[in-house]
Amino acid sequence: MATYEVNPAGVAKARALIDARQYVLDSDWGDVQPSAADENAFLERHTWEEYAQWFLGLTVGPSDESKAGYAFVYGDFRRIHRTGLIAVVYRAAEWRHKDVELAAHELLQHLDATSG
Repeated sequence: MATYEVNPAGVAKARALIDARQYVLDSDWGDVQPSAADENAFLERHTWEEYAQWFLGLTVGPSDESKAGYAFVYGDFRRIHRTGLIAVVYRAAEWRHKDVELAAHELLQHLDATSG
């Protein structure tokens, strides 16, 4: 199983999106989460640094300029999705990636308080 660390740039981007009210509160994450084609299209127009900001986890091992280096996407490359954060909390908890789980949980609480 892969090992993950919290991605500080991803947490900062998510918090900034919440503070700027760039969020979707109700969506079907299975339908809106970025596909591999969406990720490739984003990378054609943006840097790896910008791509990395959309993930709450960094995979220990792979290089920074590899999609394998990033895990736990939380948005659609435009806005943060509440269901995306819920999915991160669930998946990270399921696989016992506690630091990522807690980071996503804190962001979810911030989103709920902000959007309340």
